[in-house]
Amino acid sequence: MTDTVSTPENGDGTPATSGRRKGQLHTEAATHLRSLILAGELPPGTRLREQQLCDEMGVSRTPVREALRTLAAEGLVDLLPNRSVVVSPVRAPDVVDLFKVFGTIEGLAAEMACQKITEGEIAEIGRLLAEMVDHHANKDRAAYMRINQLIHQRTVEIAASPVLYSVWQSLLPRVERARALANLDTGRWTEALIEHTKMFTALAARDGAMLAPLTRSHFENSLPHITGRVNTAP
Repeated sequence: MTDTVSTPENGDGTPATSGRRKGQLHTEAATHLRSLILAGELPPGTRLREQQLCDEMGVSRTPVREALRTLAAEGLVDLLPNRSVVVSPVRAPDVVDLFKVFGTIEGLAAEMACQKITEGEIAEIGRLLAEMVDHHANKDRAAYMRINQLIHQRTVEIAASPVLYSVWQSLLPRVERARALANLDTGRWTEALIEHTKMFTALAARDGAMLAPLTRSHFENSLPHITGRVNTAP
């Protein structure tokens, strides 16, 4: 693992982590490791050594262990019987099932959002879509994916269902990891943007009956561009 993190200090020279709560350290460690996995900087099969992570992030073993358990629950790492931890492979059979389930969840959220969305929120999504178009034109995948995720998140938030949001959020890290693979195909990237434009048109018209199937198809259409890039073992 090559990524390193410097340990900030307080004014008295002690580590800044000493003044932060245990829960915050766990959250920060999980967020940092998750971002490295989703960005591909920690590729599948990478062994995560606990002491090395502690040294790099300037925290004790407890928040690192809790962070690894969180990532295991999200399907991003595997906790092996010998107590070692490795970054999980992206498995094709899992991705197919995951995207069908996730597409159904987002389709329901989209339908619910159409019943509640305000004019201001429609304008907000429209501005985000315009940003995404610009990032696509500039071939800036990282910025595109950031705005893409925000559009999906805002739609689920507008649906205003805590239960649905909780389920959606629990699956999101695995979906984002696989979704980034689809956009490595330039043709699919362009198709996905066109789909987003159609989805916004339905959302702006508050047409849930149209938006729900468009949302499900948006996820399923990515599958052929993902399964060829991932582990085919069940």
